[in-house]
Amino acid sequence: MVIGYTTGVFDLFHIGHLNLLKNAKGMCDKLIVGVTVDELVQYKGKKAMIPFDDRLEIVRSCRYVDVAIPQYDMDKLDACKKLGANILFVGDDWYGTDKWVKYEEQFKDEGIEIVYFPYTKSISSTKITEALKNARGWSVTPPNIKVKKGDYFRD
Repeated sequence: MVIGYTTGVFDLFHIGHLNLLKNAKGMCDKLIVGVTVDELVQYKGKKAMIPFDDRLEIVRSCRYVDVAIPQYDMDKLDACKKLGANILFVGDDWYGTDKWVKYEEQFKDEGIEIVYFPYTKSISSTKITEALKNARGWSVTPPNIKVKKGDYFRD
């Protein structure tokens, strides 16, 4: 059985996310997806718009995903080894970088293949956030909106 693994924030889920998951599932029997916890998102100097539990449920509900799990750290090699993954799927925006050239050697030594998929250049969660800011006239991150439990937004 070929087990694949990929990770992401999956904030403001869009066609780029779907392309990654669909393509990954096409190359493995079981696809495990790590969804970055809110605290780890901050490594990018960002804050997820969609809370972790909701992002996890969205990814878990995708028909291409067999298992969705929290991603608590950036050690993808350790995660692959613990999960028994044979393949790590990532976007090609990482291809050829010093960091990933080193990763390729480490993963190869463990018998784990890294597969790079074309990054969907026309869309990203960052672009969606910027478009929302512009369309709604926000000059900064949207203000916290207080709503009652069960509404779609959280403060």
